[in-house]
Amino acid sequence: MEEKRILLKLSGEALAGEKKTGFDEQTVMEVARQVKLALEAGKEIAVVIGGGNFWRGRTSEHMDRVKADQIGILATVMNCIYVAEMFRVAGMKTMIMTPFECGNMTKLFRKDDAMEALKTGTIVFFAGGTGHPYFSTDMSTVLMAIEIEADVILSGKAIDGVYDSDPKVNPNAKKYDSMEMKDIVDQKLGVIDLASAVLAMENHMPMKLFGLNGENSIVNAMTGTFTGTYIHA
Repeated sequence: MEEKRILLKLSGEALAGEKKTGFDEQTVMEVARQVKLALEAGKEIAVVIGGGNFWRGRTSEHMDRVKADQIGILATVMNCIYVAEMFRVAGMKTMIMTPFECGNMTKLFRKDDAMEALKTGTIVFFAGGTGHPYFSTDMSTVLMAIEIEADVILSGKAIDGVYDSDPKVNPNAKKYDSMEMKDIVDQKLGVIDLASAVLAMENHMPMKLFGLNGENSIVNAMTGTFTGTYIHA
């Protein structure tokens, strides 16, 4: 089946490049170049971005989990505003949608509006996660992919696939070319959080996990030769 409607999940850390925090403009513009090529090839593309380049959970054991998660939620909004602007500079139409009111910076999510925008060639960014604490951007990625009836989730990470052990620790770690979402759940592999993997499995939402920093990695994952791990739902 042709993968026409795609939800692209980008890690915040990957967008920070070597700086590991904030944004690396060259990295973001390279993402924009590749997304534009896929858009011109007829793909409908939505985007979710993690917030790890700004915030990764509680910085202190004294901090309330809800407040820490709210900061992370807002980090994803900042990321989407920046990346959407870089996409606009590259010549694409963009729309940022959130599950809560965010002044005039974003639009409140409605499925009908999102679907119409995708069909007319607009890149739709889903910012703000689910709008609630205790849910990761993995959960909002799977949830939004299901809501917009995406054909596949593409997850661009700092690592180029799923391994049987940490390749940074074990040089002989084996990379999987393909696997079942059930394996992610049963083995608790940590590729995405467990609740998100269960949701994807129950709703038959496949995922392609690949290294964002590989040459033409997004274009290859969307339209060409895929070299990451395909996770069947």
